[in-house]
Amino acid sequence: MLLPWLVTCLAGCAVILSPVSEGCGPGRGYGKRRSPRKLAPLAYKQFSPNVAEKTLGASGRYEGKITRNSERFKELTPNYNTDIIFKDEENTGADRMMTQRCKDKLNSLAISVMNLWQGVRLRVTEGWDEDGHHSEESLHYEGRAVDITTSDRDRNKYAMLARLAVEAGFDWVYYESKAHVHCSVKSENSVATNSGGCFPGGAWVTLEDGGQKLIRDVCPGERILASSEIDGSGELIYSEVLTFLDRDPATWKQFFTIRTESGASVSLTAAHLLFVSKGNCSGGEEAAFGSMRTIYASDAQPGQCLLTTVTGELVGQNEEGRKGVGRLSRISQVNMREDVGVYAPLTRHGTLVVNGVVTSCYAVVDEHNLAHWAFAPLRLLHHWTGSAGGHVGDTGVHWYSKVLYWIGSLLLGSEHFHPWGLADPWR
Repeated sequence: MLLPWLVTCLAGCAVILSPVSEGCGPGRGYGKRRSPRKLAPLAYKQFSPNVAEKTLGASGRYEGKITRNSERFKELTPNYNTDIIFKDEENTGADRMMTQRCKDKLNSLAISVMNLWQGVRLRVTEGWDEDGHHSEESLHYEGRAVDITTSDRDRNKYAMLARLAVEAGFDWVYYESKAHVHCSVKSENSVATNSGGCFPGGAWVTLEDGGQKLIRDVCPGERILASSEIDGSGELIYSEVLTFLDRDPATWKQFFTIRTESGASVSLTAAHLLFVSKGNCSGGEEAAFGSMRTIYASDAQPGQCLLTTVTGELVGQNEEGRKGVGRLSRISQVNMREDVGVYAPLTRHGTLVVNGVVTSCYAVVDEHNLAHWAFAPLRLLHHWTGSAGGHVGDTGVHWYSKVLYWIGSLLLGSEHFHPWGLADPWR
């Protein structure tokens, strides 16, 4: 039984996703190879992503200095890649020591350097530091950071070298000085390498009886308040929870907390999708169909309008189970905080109301409609079997999300995905 519905799901994903990519579906560009994406060099002193290095959105927290005598020294591995030049001015081999994740990204970058500049190799001027030459809590002390140049030491290449490092998958890249580029990665056991789109465990949803329930306690099969329209507008309805796209009670994540003038406040991870009005808005108004668009939570700005629910309208319901409508409310403040537990329930309608704010169930990809279509095979699977493939108590990213991300990454350019998205979708 497993193989037929797995094949059905994968085939459905390929069919659904392919039309949205130029050159991958019918029409103009069909059958043509997509032109290589032009890479833009980083500006001097620019860092990517545009957050501090030791935040969860970049390389994550400092976990402590690693010495040769410490238990954690086994976390480091030597890099003997002959396509990389290691300065090793200490003559101890320290620059070759790094975490496996750092090694993988560095080796990938070495290939990109040789492909772009004939006869030029990647050069590491500083890797793991055991002598205390860097600032306090430097990731060099954990083997998670490297300073790099090109073998010809041509400083005119360093801006593009920084861009290549971003493309190679380093979690934070900083064109730090005219003499080198600084790159770092998340720790091997960092929960930040498994980012998706989620809510914290303390967020609440509304049940059919009008009561509220913490999102961490919601179970598949329950019906929670959601929007009946694909863009979050229109009437509210109770929609069945099919499964969790991500669920991990122990994970610490960085959340964007978005507050509105109506008093509603919701926290989401950076890559989660949020409905906002397309144009100017006034608080308290109903949203017309087609007037909303989706943005990542990390792109939310004061002055934009979200859809919030009005408690008084949620008393009673009509025969179809609809419960009023969402109303526009301006964002008054956006903050960042850390919290424990990540939960991403998937409803049949692809929307849900969390803390009184109408949101999408989806994340990482930049378009709610696309994501909802892509999850159609999973909804069909649930219709056929009564299950969406996940199990009560399962933790981690849902297998379908991982497969879908892999398919999407083949068909869509990286510009369609959030840079903090599923950095390691196969975790």
